[in-house]
Amino acid sequence: MSLLSKVTTGKQALPPRLTVYGWEGVGKSTLGNGAPNAIFIDAEGGLGELDCARFPLAKTGDEVFAALAELRTADHPYRSVVIDTADAVERMFHADVCKRYGVNSIEKAAGGYGKGYTEAAALFERMFAALDALRLEKGMVVIILAHAKVEKFSDPVEGVEFDRYSPRLHKTAAALVNEWSDAVLFATRRMRIERNDKDRASAKPIGAGGGDRILRTEGGPACLAKNRYGMAAEIPLSWASVCDAITRSQMPAAPVAAVAPVTTAPTN
Repeated sequence: MSLLSKVTTGKQALPPRLTVYGWEGVGKSTLGNGAPNAIFIDAEGGLGELDCARFPLAKTGDEVFAALAELRTADHPYRSVVIDTADAVERMFHADVCKRYGVNSIEKAAGGYGKGYTEAAALFERMFAALDALRLEKGMVVIILAHAKVEKFSDPVEGVEFDRYSPRLHKTAAALVNEWSDAVLFATRRMRIERNDKDRASAKPIGAGGGDRILRTEGGPACLAKNRYGMAAEIPLSWASVCDAITRSQMPAAPVAAVAPVTTAPTN
């Protein structure tokens, strides 16, 4: 059978792979818990006040992989898996690499020169493979949570440098997460900038309770973000909003109406 005979068309409605990052307390874990029948792989112990299903606190990369393996092989009711958080898992991966080489710094691992980060990146790729197996074999939604940091970013096109928000990960791991995810969403509050009579700027919340909580879905000077679902640039910070945006993107396109042929009246 030829490869051409196996060609398919149309959209594939697969469970999403989402990365959601933001500052502490903004509502990342609450969003993850809103996903259908979610279970957390807890890597940092910050879920005490959340009514959720969770594995025992993971302290090593091996314990993260053990939880992922059990979700793949065991019968269970869970339909979503949430990694909380990627930066905590990265610290475990760094510790695992350092232990392997008998050093106390990832900078010294594997002989230095950034090789330790490369080995930690391989552990991220192993984690992604395990998450993809859950997605494809078990039909599970995959959500990775992460904290935010401010980084310097140089735009080679415009020739300018500016600060922007990004996941709190080493650049090698951050690039892998960004490439693998179907959407990278920045969780924040809607704010406005005000200046006083001395031209000092301050951020003021827009909305009740410290500002409306939103997800930024498109990247730009302010933050790293992306999505493959055609989401609006900002959506409310909730699972319902994310689910609605993804569902809309996966709906089949409306059929094109038949167009009557154009006729040209004869000229005299």
